[in-house]
Amino acid sequence: MEWRDFFYFSRGERQALAVLLVLIVITGMILILRQQPDSVPEGEAVSPVAAQSPAPETPAPAVPAVPEKPSARRQTEPRRTTAKPRESVSGRVQRMTSLDRPPRAEKFKPGTTLEINAADTTALKKVPGIGSAFAGRIIKYRNLLGGFHSIAQLKDVYGIDEEKYAALSPWFTVDVSYVRKLPVNSLPMDSLRKHPYINYRQARAIERLRRQKKQLSGWENLQLLDDFTENDRLRMLPYLSFE
Repeated sequence: MEWRDFFYFSRGERQALAVLLVLIVITGMILILRQQPDSVPEGEAVSPVAAQSPAPETPAPAVPAVPEKPSARRQTEPRRTTAKPRESVSGRVQRMTSLDRPPRAEKFKPGTTLEINAADTTALKKVPGIGSAFAGRIIKYRNLLGGFHSIAQLKDVYGIDEEKYAALSPWFTVDVSYVRKLPVNSLPMDSLRKHPYINYRQARAIERLRRQKKQLSGWENLQLLDDFTENDRLRMLPYLSFE
């Protein structure tokens, strides 16, 4: 007998073997299904109605409403502004210049007079035709002189010409008691030459003559010098003291 005889089956045997295999497969599937856990615990009966209808849901507890925050779009949304009327060029120039322009000083009424040696800058600016610049120049020149001896000395102030002087002179009076005189016999040469009417050459001549005479008695001592003229005498005499 050959080994192939062991694997040879008749037609009836093959059918019986096929049926046997089908039974084995069915039996295995049943065993697998029986090993899965039941959805209902043992000992509890499930009614058909309960199995078909779902259990009623328990209502969730009420949650308090939280106020809705404004969205980022609302926060970033620009505010609507009312359009302003467009400013004209002339109005803008007037507004800008009025902010930088100091308030104008109140001027004196016609007929008012001012003592020129006692007036300060504020009072001088109330005179028509005098602003901050002229007021400052008048005060500075008055300090250099030692006080005004005559209204005509306003012509010596820088910027005051004949026309300007004619407009300003009616507003002033002069009190010569305010004039400070120079002590010729004791004042050093450097101090003498600071006066507007005394130059370096004249201050040196006074010092030289003072060394010779020890004491100057009056203008007659100076008029002997070539450095002094009659015009100098008229200008300087109100400011010199020989005591």
